[in-house]
Amino acid sequence: MQIKPAVLKTTDAGFEARLTKLTAWESVSDISRQTRVAEIIEAVRSEGDEALLRLTRELDENYVDSASDLVLDAPALEDAFRELSDSLKIALSTARDRIWAFHEAQKEASWRLPEKDDGILLGQEVRPMSRVGLYVPGGKATYPSSVLMNAIPAKVAGVPLIQMVVPAPKGELNPIVLAAAHLAEVDRVVTIGGAQAVAALAHGTDTVLPVDKIVGPGNSWVANAKRQVFGKVGIDMIAGPSEILVYVEPPMDPDWVAMDLFSQAEHDEDAQPIFVHCDQSFADKVHESMNRLLPTLERASIIAKSINNRCIFIEALNRADAIAVVNRVAPEHLELCVDDPETMLPAIQNAGAIFMGRFTPESLGDYCAGPNHVLPTSGTARFASPLGVYDFIKRSSVIYCSNEGSKTIADVASTLARSEGLTAHARSAEYRRDS
Repeated sequence: MQIKPAVLKTTDAGFEARLTKLTAWESVSDISRQTRVAEIIEAVRSEGDEALLRLTRELDENYVDSASDLVLDAPALEDAFRELSDSLKIALSTARDRIWAFHEAQKEASWRLPEKDDGILLGQEVRPMSRVGLYVPGGKATYPSSVLMNAIPAKVAGVPLIQMVVPAPKGELNPIVLAAAHLAEVDRVVTIGGAQAVAALAHGTDTVLPVDKIVGPGNSWVANAKRQVFGKVGIDMIAGPSEILVYVEPPMDPDWVAMDLFSQAEHDEDAQPIFVHCDQSFADKVHESMNRLLPTLERASIIAKSINNRCIFIEALNRADAIAVVNRVAPEHLELCVDDPETMLPAIQNAGAIFMGRFTPESLGDYCAGPNHVLPTSGTARFASPLGVYDFIKRSSVIYCSNEGSKTIADVASTLARSEGLTAHARSAEYRRDS
């Protein structure tokens, strides 16, 4: 099977329009799906476990007798880890330790501004959320790495209860996913999936505890449900397909570049690999490598569809032009395959994760480097950040005024309140001033 990515040049007259069209993605705009998801959410909200059981049997073909059969306890997770091969135990444990260490560096502390002699003390209190829900998909691939990436920053933040939901189609569960939940110290696992799982996390049932925030990837049904329950609970993001932008300055082995592009394409048919270069002869070599290497991969059919549908080769004029493309695309993953990546870094404004140099493939970040692999997609790196400890904390402002301190700023508050026509606000401040 031959693969043929789209080919663009930044100097093309219609470059911007074509790039916009090729990178566009909207996963939750299907009206009929929105309606069905809303129905599922309302059923779970109003009927609780009864609806959850019915939908689990209907959609997942998981025919359990009662809702309590959907819950896995801590010993079951530990058993799953114990039964793994030694190599998998070591790999998962090493990844867990590296991810944990990285996120420890993100912890925030409460603080106070240095005291002045005005009787006013200001600061901020940092507190973890009380409960977090973690959605783990069970579709074309299972992702124990995502369990680690989603649960560990919540644990580091100090969240006392993490409840994981994972579908069990036809009653089958991936033991590696359960083992990862054990290592990440997940407190509770419920074997449900889809929009009904999101609804249960948001509204709670007799079996599923309601949470403060829902994190974790899923298909369009899950994305739709997360969007609809936002406001009742917090969510991490509405994730689109995985994407990578690889910028290369030769010399470099074209096989490496081809495989880096494939590493995203194999996620699913909608994944988007983008290759940016300034050397057409090298780009031709990469294309040749892709066609030669494709038949050697287990997920070749998925990769081929991703490449033919959404892969883009972009020829830039020079490095500065390539950086402009990077900032325009705002990729989830960015590889800078150059000798001096640090010199490029100040100009990179929009990227979820930046992989520096020729020996840092995105796959290392996906599994074990340490930084989180839950990243903003579909251009949202323009305003969003990787998942981290900061996503599982709340900040409360602290204000203390002594009697004298209150008098110090009461006139300011009174004047501004009266300018807005809010007399009660003004008099509330004036009472303290005049006491």
